[in-house]
Amino acid sequence: MANRLISYFRESRDELRKVVWPSRKQTVNDTIVVVAISLFVAVFLGSLDLLMNFGLEKLVVK
Repeated sequence: MANRLISYFRESRDELRKVVWPSRKQTVNDTIVVVAISLFVAVFLGSLDLLMNFGLEKLVVK
């Protein structure tokens, strides 16, 4: 059991050494893209919700 655990940690360490980590600039750019897309989707869905809510109120109330 202990040998398998030690082997697991060694293999994990070896795999982490193979990882090509992104540069700081790439990370910042990717983060900006994710935030921008998230804001766009939030505004789009919020607008759609308001529009549907307005339409349903007009349809049901009158």
